[in-house]
Amino acid sequence: MIEARHLRVLRAVAATGSFSAAARELGCTQPAVSQQMKALESSAGTPLLIRTGREMRLTQAGEALVRHAAGILAGLTAAEEEVAAIAGLRAGRVRLVSFPSGSSTLVPTALAALRAAHPGTRVSLVEAEPPRSVEMLREGDCDIALAFRYAGGAAEWDDLVVRPLLTDRLVGLVPEGHRLAGADAVAIGELAGEPWIAGCPRCRRQLVEVCEDAGFTPRIDFATDDYPAVVGLVGAGLGVAVLPELAVESVRPRGARTVAVEPPVEREIVALTLPDLAQVPAVAATLDRLAQAASRA
Repeated sequence: MIEARHLRVLRAVAATGSFSAAARELGCTQPAVSQQMKALESSAGTPLLIRTGREMRLTQAGEALVRHAAGILAGLTAAEEEVAAIAGLRAGRVRLVSFPSGSSTLVPTALAALRAAHPGTRVSLVEAEPPRSVEMLREGDCDIALAFRYAGGAAEWDDLVVRPLLTDRLVGLVPEGHRLAGADAVAIGELAGEPWIAGCPRCRRQLVEVCEDAGFTPRIDFATDDYPAVVGLVGAGLGVAVLPELAVESVRPRGARTVAVEPPVEREIVALTLPDLAQVPAVAATLDRLAQAASRA
């Protein structure tokens, strides 16, 4: 294998015409230059220099290698500088995927703080709900997945680095004129006879499980992944819903009132990444900013 340090020595010998002059230019000894050249010729499998007395002359192979050495060394220097910039957070990119209510609440604060601290780091954002967002992470389509899970889902992320962010409590949403609109808290069973508006598939499953635990199966009249649509449907008097607090924060609930739900239902909001990616400075900095944003939420 041809090493970059050997190429630097070859270029110095070609430019100065001797081992001793190359040694002076490189700041090393003449025997060290000689050893480096022997190692390079061994790697190349052919002579690179013709030694005639005190003079050195390049063979055809030596000329070819010197000709390519400039580009190789320049490219290596550029690569070293780019890696140093990424390691020092002067450059780099992070591909972030988030569920919608996280995108509208946690992500803006986190990315604004990241840009202020590290303006050279670029972050792209796409939206996806878990488990699709987690699949994207495992498939290499993103670097960080902002996700959530309800109780009992711990084992599904055993292969990932899990950065807990916050606990998000679900709240009830009823029309302003509803009989329970002024209540401080509502038992989920009190909504048994109501038409329901359900959210994303994962949230929908959780809703059904919670209602069945309370002794009834919800009559779901509408289902949508769009939280503003859920709020709009409730506000129009078409049903009731249970939404995460983050989702309610991201929407102005016109015509609807939030009420606490008993027993409490919570979901854990986390940032996920792969073990190797967690060591990348830009990814680590983004995780830190997400955690800081969550602490203020």
